[in-house]
Amino acid sequence: MDYLRQLQMERPVLFWVVVLVAFIVGFQLLIFVAGLVLGPLGLPPWAPLVAVLGVLVLIARRQQR
Repeated sequence: MDYLRQLQMERPVLFWVVVLVAFIVGFQLLIFVAGLVLGPLGLPPWAPLVAVLGVLVLIARRQQR
């Protein structure tokens, strides 16, 4: 964590690029895993995206309580 704070202070553009890439890769990994789980059920191709977004919304709403 100290390395990330140091990177944020010294090179903020690089820090935000790394954060953006981490979010994109993490989201695509979640969609891939959801596709593997929901794939055999014969659902439409957009179902994993809806499932991941639904879970993220559920987590966000529970954290606000």
